[in-house]
Amino acid sequence: MKYMIMPKIVIDMGLLHRELCVYRYLCERANAKGECYPSIPTISREVKLSESTVRRAIIGLESRKLLRKKCRFRGSGATSANLYKPEVT
Repeated sequence: MKYMIMPKIVIDMGLLHRELCVYRYLCERANAKGECYPSIPTISREVKLSESTVRRAIIGLESRKLLRKKCRFRGSGATSANLYKPEVT
């Protein structure tokens, strides 16, 4: 079983349940540079929230400055999964 320590400052921010679930998931999936790039359907499936709820959580986390999102594109110009970088303010 994998455990994660959630910074107290994040807990004290009064995040909505959806924001906390998505933030925790992205933190757990982050690589050594603190980045991860799961798709919305993957996040949705893993945290057991709808895709629209995951999108709202991401918007909420961005507005609270807890998440940076960067759109990614393939060589052909097609879109790819976004890059996410969870932050602690």
